[in-house]
Amino acid sequence: MFTAVKNPCLVPFNGKFRLSEAKTLVKTTTDDKKYQKKLEKLVNDIDELQRRLYASDSYSILLVFQAMDAAGKDSTIRAVMSGVDPAGCEVFSFKQPNSEELDHDFLWRTAKSLPERGRIGIFNRSYYEEVLAVRVHPEYLDRQKLPFHVELEELWQQRYESIRDHEKHLARNGTVVLKFWLNVSHEEQRNRFLSRLDEPEKNWKFSPGDVEESRRWEDYMSAYEDLLNATSRPWAPWFAIPADDKPYARLQVAKIIVESMETLNLRYPEVSLKHLEEIKEMRKLLDRLA
Repeated sequence: MFTAVKNPCLVPFNGKFRLSEAKTLVKTTTDDKKYQKKLEKLVNDIDELQRRLYASDSYSILLVFQAMDAAGKDSTIRAVMSGVDPAGCEVFSFKQPNSEELDHDFLWRTAKSLPERGRIGIFNRSYYEEVLAVRVHPEYLDRQKLPFHVELEELWQQRYESIRDHEKHLARNGTVVLKFWLNVSHEEQRNRFLSRLDEPEKNWKFSPGDVEESRRWEDYMSAYEDLLNATSRPWAPWFAIPADDKPYARLQVAKIIVESMETLNLRYPEVSLKHLEEIKEMRKLLDRLA
């Protein structure tokens, strides 16, 4: 079963992660051009590893991205996965659940979008919304038609347990689960909201609801700290990525993906002697047709 790679951004598995100690910005001396070169190299590595992943057809990769609004989830996914064959990668964005999804358990809508063997699946938001947005807004539970009354604190603990069991089941069956929390500061979020207002080409990104949610910042941070501690495990690790600097965040995400995939020792299938003989015969046939 997959085990998390070592990285400074790795959320520990002992429940001792403290959000107040997590960095949102890492000062470096690397300029943007050097960052871009490093990112391009990592993107090429991901592309090659994905080809091996597809050919070996044993593992699948699930990348989960969670963050506050304007933290850069969309742009990070786009930048890091830009070089991967679209046939081997698919992105799912999970918004407010619809009536059909509410008629099932909270893991159902994401479970039916899991990547098959040989592919990379990306969740832009995920089942973790059930212990984030729903925790901050418990009134959302009214629409979920839960059959049993459970005290809220017990409900969150039950959902953490369900998530841990779900992710361990996936890991046991060959799905590598990597989870990225893009840790943006409240001030940087504010600046990015202002840029959406000030730049006409970004106006479409702005939603008044984003500002309303930002006013609940402390509630969300408390929910994040709890879920990171409750669900970061060796087989399904969380990485708290400093996200105030987008190039740095993208580089870290790409590096973790590459290093994690490299541990799988992915190889192209060996060709049998019989198949090699068939290849020789086909080459002779094609040469005669020339």
